Amino acid sequence: MGTICLTLAPSAQASQGAPTGGAVGSGSDTNASGNSSGDGTLSSTVGVIRYDRSKNGSGGSVGPVTSTTSWTPPACWYAPKYSPAALQAYLEPIWEAGSTGDAWDATQRDRYVNGHPYKDFNKDETGKGYWWDSYVNESFPPGWDKCDEPYFWVATGNAPPANIKNAVTPQILAELAYNEIRVPSKDVSLAPADKTKVNLPTWAWLDKTTFKPVSVTAHIDALGMWATTTAEPISVKIEPGTSDAITYPASGVCEFINGTVGEEYSTGDADKTPPCGVKYLRSSGSGSYQLKATITWKISWSGSDGTRNRGLPDGSFGRSQDVTVQEIQSVNR
Repeated sequence: MGTICLTLAPSAQASQGAPTGGAVGSGSDTNASGNSSGDGTLSSTVGVIRYDRSKNGSGGSVGPVTSTTSWTPPACWYAPKYSPAALQAYLEPIWEAGSTGDAWDATQRDRYVNGHPYKDFNKDETGKGYWWDSYVNESFPPGWDKCDEPYFWVATGNAPPANIKNAVTPQILAELAYNEIRVPSKDVSLAPADKTKVNLPTWAWLDKTTFKPVSVTAHIDALGMWATTTAEPISVKIEPGTSDAITYPASGVCEFINGTVGEEYSTGDADKTPPCGVKYLRSSGSGSYQLKATITWKISWSGSDGTRNRGLPDGSFGRSQDVTVQEIQSVNR
């Protein structure tokens, strides 16, 4: 696999003059990894998350799941970014340009060069740890700029300082992998298929071959850290598109049973109540109703720290389809 270098946004130091944090970079490059050169300089992709989407949903009808609660994935987090030589190569040109002001540059040199608390960018620790910095969700949601701690050093095998919030963990990786989940969508099969009638129970079902668990694994190879987030379909909510309708069951929620929702209509079922379906009480006139089928996906994750099956909020993804409802025609003699 090739190395994809991370394109960094301008650092807070360069753009604000006297920030409290370091450079901001996207943490979702698909196949990024660290890369050491002969002089020990480590590219700033070292902490970028690598996603394995090989078991994700695919095809033209897939889309992202949306949390059924107000929960959202992390907007920003901290992870390894620089070796000692790489941080030096990044910061010294900024100081030399003077764009951040002499006072601020002197403060930075004192912190990273003069031994308060770090000396010479920690070069004597080369190969024994990383400089950590902030990464942000590439969609820049609210709060993306809250990770504003200055660069800090973490030795290999050590935990980040306890006061650092949102330092990357398997759970954070799992939450970010949630954001990468893509699930399939498909029209609900209906009987009658093309047009239904007023007061006629219409059967609805989904083919089990379309809906299977999907998963995405997020890795930070430099830390040996990973998490796999899995989405499994558990139910479909049928919304008829009009209040003049009755759903089966009354809640409109049809459970997945052995990978299937509802039952396919068969000859002889005309007098039965469908386990999943709808009965329209009024004609759609010259138009149609928008029947919406929203699939709920149960989300769980496992991680390199031994965590298994810890739940994240359920996700949902739906689509609408046209349903034409006609009056039953009677013949007067």
